Amino acid sequence: MIQHRYMRRPCSATARGGMCHNRVFVSRLAMRALLFCTLLLSGAAPAAEVSVLGVFSGKALLVVDGAPPKTYAVGDRLDASTTLVAVDGAGATIEENGHRSSIALGQYVGHAASGRGSVTLPVNEAGYFIGQGQINGVGARMLVDTGASMMALPASEALRFGVDYRKGRLIRVGTANGVTSAYVVKLDKVRIGDIELYQVDALVQESGLSLILLGNSFLNRCEMRRDARQLTLTQRF
Repeated sequence: MIQHRYMRRPCSATARGGMCHNRVFVSRLAMRALLFCTLLLSGAAPAAEVSVLGVFSGKALLVVDGAPPKTYAVGDRLDASTTLVAVDGAGATIEENGHRSSIALGQYVGHAASGRGSVTLPVNEAGYFIGQGQINGVGARMLVDTGASMMALPASEALRFGVDYRKGRLIRVGTANGVTSAYVVKLDKVRIGDIELYQVDALVQESGLSLILLGNSFLNRCEMRRDARQLTLTQRF
């Protein structure tokens, strides 16, 4: 009978007098496992998904992560990393890991399955999608306009956001009210729901515009999904 002898193969690195590759591989796995456990213990959880159903004095009726509606007071925690920090007649403001999001009444904010920021806006009685957000850290109410090549702001709003728009390039633009002058600027930061974009091109008009238009310089950096009652934006990059 032929007898087979099995011998344990020595580590190639050990044979060369160096460190064993197998041990290095195991060590790396151990480090990754330790990092993963550290993140779990630190409370690094996915962002909460929140919609605002109603607001009253110092309180808001919220749906958090698909749970049944519940009334929260200012200062209450929605989950381990999210707190309700303000409520007014227009909606609620939450703070999550140091970042604040303003959520209009009927609006939804959260993360898509990919982890990218998203926001869902309800249609209003006039058929428009309007959301509460921030420009350069200052609260802003914006109307979605897929026909606008860039975001557009009234001059008074630009000044409120700290934009010295007259340093921008002066151009002529066509609007629903005819041709007018506008200044091309860059907005440092635009946030709506849980979407936050930086260096967004915008136009500032000194006349003929009464509200902020969320145009394609913002929308082109998002995926859009629309039905009859709501519009969902998901950040692409």
